[in-house]
Amino acid sequence: MSFIPVFPKRWLVLIAVILAFLPVVLDMTILHVAIPTLTQALGATSTEVLWIIDIYPLLMAGLLVPMGTLADRIGNRRILLVGLAVFGFASGLAAFAQSATMLIGARMLLALGGSMIMPCVLGIVRKTFEDEGERAMALGLWSMVGAAGAAVGPLVGGALLERFWWGSVFLINVPVMLAIVPACYLLLPRTETTIPGKWAIGQAILLIVGMISVVYAVKAGFGAKQPLAVAALVLAFGLVMLMLFVRQQLRSSDPMLDLSLFSHPAILAGIVMAVLATGALAGVELTLAQELQYVLGKTPLQAGMFMIPIMAASAVGGPVAGYMSNLLGLRLLASLSLVVAAVALGCLAWSDFGRPGVVVPAMLAVLGLTLSTGLTASSIAIMGSVEASKGGAAGSLEATGYELGTGIGITLFGVFMSSVYGHTMKVPPGLAQPLADQAARSIGDTYLVAGQLAEEHGAALIEAGKAAFSATHSVLLSTASGLIGMLGVVVFFMLKTYRNKGGTHR
Repeated sequence: MSFIPVFPKRWLVLIAVILAFLPVVLDMTILHVAIPTLTQALGATSTEVLWIIDIYPLLMAGLLVPMGTLADRIGNRRILLVGLAVFGFASGLAAFAQSATMLIGARMLLALGGSMIMPCVLGIVRKTFEDEGERAMALGLWSMVGAAGAAVGPLVGGALLERFWWGSVFLINVPVMLAIVPACYLLLPRTETTIPGKWAIGQAILLIVGMISVVYAVKAGFGAKQPLAVAALVLAFGLVMLMLFVRQQLRSSDPMLDLSLFSHPAILAGIVMAVLATGALAGVELTLAQELQYVLGKTPLQAGMFMIPIMAASAVGGPVAGYMSNLLGLRLLASLSLVVAAVALGCLAWSDFGRPGVVVPAMLAVLGLTLSTGLTASSIAIMGSVEASKGGAAGSLEATGYELGTGIGITLFGVFMSSVYGHTMKVPPGLAQPLADQAARSIGDTYLVAGQLAEEHGAALIEAGKAAFSATHSVLLSTASGLIGMLGVVVFFMLKTYRNKGGTHR
């Protein structure tokens, strides 16, 4: 018998898992603000910077589903505690990395810890809150605290970078973990309902290799990091691995992943929302962080403060979504929030961040509020479409959508930004061709090349870089606006027949 229906401290359980989720969010937003400082300190190229950012969601995308299904079999509490310990240890390694390569390795270990934490958090929420109304509010509070962590991240990161070296943005996770691990150990119930059966390591390897190969091929192909033939070969290999995985799931009497989950339109809609919305949001935040510091000359702390509206409003979006989904219905809430987010992005596309006035902070707040509301709605749809015993697997699918969206979104934005930047960058005459080629790759590379030149020539190159980066502003945000607007229409039709697990049409 499950302990959940009679467990009297379900809100304390929610507090525990929310605290466990906080460092994962904190790590991602702190890194965005720290990228310019980190790039200069480690002498990282634009390719290395993208890998420092992307290796985390890339590996998470492959690891989340296996870890989610493992948690359903042996218990969310065990996997969560191990994940927290791994995440804390990896944060210490990242803080003292001496090169871009070492930092990438530490980020790989962070991904392992994060892949254990994220599906367990959602799985525990699903098991703890059987009542639909309470579950919607619990997911709203979870989203609120996660967004609040994202809001605090840039400020904490900026404050740390004002006084300490770049590694402090990772080191901050260590004392946070020292407080969270004991809290989760004490608060989380030690008995929980699990799914019988063994965790097939062979199936897990097929899924992990397949997912990582496919995502890497997309990154390498779009980023022109590998010849197109090589990227195509890796993509074909990854697809074959995924096909073998699906074949095993269909034939196995004890599959790792219940493929019937994909028969729920709400789950598909939730995953689509997670991928595209988080991808657009991650790309926008990364673009803003670089423009504020490289172009407008703001410090990391000032850049973090500039982005407070989008982060703070995101914190409000969770509870709003929990309340409004019960009032208006999930379909209307999810679609409307995405359409309004698209309008906000369109306004930002033609705004001057150097003279923000009232419009820019207001539109950033609207963007944060609406995207957070939409993402919380996707959580409600996914977790409300499955039995409690499958909460870990469903949570891992949703989390995979977040990580795929973040990784691919940053990649596509980065490649798109690099392409636009390269076409609009007017390198001052007289610069050697190899240096000119490097300077045209990204604004970070422009600053690295400028540091090798005489002061006058370096200043001229930086000014050209600022003008080129500003020219990408409207194109990038307009593209994101169109993407989110189309997503709102698609979600409206996908949720047409949505019913929660209790059978209520919403």
